[in-house]
Amino acid sequence: MRPHPEPEQQAEEQAEQPEQPGQPGRPERPGQSAQPRNPGRPDRAAPALLALSLGYFTLGTSSLAVVGLGSPIGRDLHTGPGSVGVLVSVFALSFALAAPFAPALLGRLDRRAALLVGLALLTAGGVLGALAPSYGVLAVSRVVAGLGGAVFGPASSAVGSLIVPEERRSRALATVFAGMTVAAVAGVPLSSYLGEAVGWRWALAAVAGASLLALALVTALVPAVPAGEPPTAAAYRAVLAAPGASATVLTTLFCMAAQFTVYGVAGAYLAARFGLGPGAVTGVLFAFGAVGVLGNACGVRLSARLGGVATVTVTLAGLAAAFAGLLASPRGPAGALLLFAVWAFFGQLYQAPQQARLIALRPDQRGVLLALNASMLYVGISLGSLLAGSLLPVLGARALPAVGLAALAFAGLSHFASVRGPVRRRPGAAVTVQSRTA
Repeated sequence: MRPHPEPEQQAEEQAEQPEQPGQPGRPERPGQSAQPRNPGRPDRAAPALLALSLGYFTLGTSSLAVVGLGSPIGRDLHTGPGSVGVLVSVFALSFALAAPFAPALLGRLDRRAALLVGLALLTAGGVLGALAPSYGVLAVSRVVAGLGGAVFGPASSAVGSLIVPEERRSRALATVFAGMTVAAVAGVPLSSYLGEAVGWRWALAAVAGASLLALALVTALVPAVPAGEPPTAAAYRAVLAAPGASATVLTTLFCMAAQFTVYGVAGAYLAARFGLGPGAVTGVLFAFGAVGVLGNACGVRLSARLGGVATVTVTLAGLAAAFAGLLASPRGPAGALLLFAVWAFFGQLYQAPQQARLIALRPDQRGVLLALNASMLYVGISLGSLLAGSLLPVLGARALPAVGLAALAFAGLSHFASVRGPVRRRPGAAVTVQSRTA
């Protein structure tokens, strides 16, 4: 779940050029290419992308499983409904704080090795959570898993974009990020079901087992991708100074914050706002994830037809309509199912196009930009979940989407600021952005 120079087409042309060793600013070691040998061969790339997608599935499930486990965790550890939002925030904040530093700290590691470090931490966090004797230890397990996600998430997107030809980049990123979407389809509802059926500890243990499986598959299927030189503080300043970069990552932050003002307490919200029982809550969350997979797949096609800028605009408009509907809908399961489905479809449209926009902006610093975007994504999750847990008891469930609409307004302003010039479209081509800068 990326906004990214001379006249029109320069950003697009830069994105399409293969990276060459020795070019100024390339994050490679002398004599090393940033790409593995023979990248993009379907027989090699497809299994590797699926392994990365499974890793992203475990990341997404690790971060969001507690959304559907609030009731059993609360009964066992004697915590209130708002504690679930806090657990989501602990993971998200750990991810957000660590993600910008992970490329610098692990930058000299082969990128596949960095992926394995991240998955090992995700596994360790899942095991610790399953064994946690108290809410405090459970929160610590969320920190460990969040650190693992901060290492794995940006690295998996970078590797996915490097092992395929440039023309297949957007599709590769969509495949990798589909794991996060499937986490909403299967991970969160299945965790909710397991939590009620066999207990929340076994649900977290199952997530840890999936992380371990992803670690084994990444080891076997993902090719070695040499690391570049670790980014410096100057590199971070340079990429954020690129036209549109800061506003683009802020768009990600506010978009995710808007969604998690409700999704961060989805189980409690659906019960209070629409009167749904545990089975119906699981059903709505399953439908949410299933439609989200469709939205993620459609995002690639829509971006190819309209361009990344327009795709993000469509996303924000669709989310605003869904949240306005949540404010006005009558009580009952039909409204909940319909509006959550609309929300899920539009909420997943922009993920892959947003990442592709940032990579196109600075292909030589894709790792830095993807890490910053992932960090802002989880800052948004953390902020939205904190607002959800804090405001649900105060405002009540019916008014909560209004907070999300306010965050979407900020996302719209940031998105507008990220577009540095008029959007033009060539026949048969994606939308491009003409820079107003010299």
